Amino acid sequence: MATEIRTAEERRKAIQSNATSMGIDEVYISELVETFYERVRADSDLGPIFEKVIGDNWDPHLVRMKNFWASVALNAGLYSGKPVPKHQQLSQVTQKHFETWLSLFHQTLKDTAPSPAAVIYFMERAERIANSLQLAMFGLPSLKGATPSR
Repeated sequence: MATEIRTAEERRKAIQSNATSMGIDEVYISELVETFYERVRADSDLGPIFEKVIGDNWDPHLVRMKNFWASVALNAGLYSGKPVPKHQQLSQVTQKHFETWLSLFHQTLKDTAPSPAAVIYFMERAERIANSLQLAMFGLPSLKGATPSR
């Protein structure tokens, strides 16, 4: 199998074309983020955590999350933050919170996504992101308490 070499712009266009074929665009991403974080705020486990950190500053957070998901889903290049250090500061967050977050995100996608393929597309990315954040925050469970071998 030959390796196809593409420029960054060709790759971006291919990602955007694929997303468009599933009905994903910035309008949908805005709806997804607004609906999802409305549910997060109402959730008995996640709501208080977000309220403590975000307080009354939801508008900037929602803009940041729309830019983040546009960058993830559309390769839009709108987000340049550093989510790992921000999440590492959240000492009250547990792995159970990630399960709740993913469950709410999945339900929001099922309720709002323009196509079944869009649900899968977003969930694959959300799960990778959640796994990465959990690894950064909690380490590898199999390594907890392990002594390095020499």
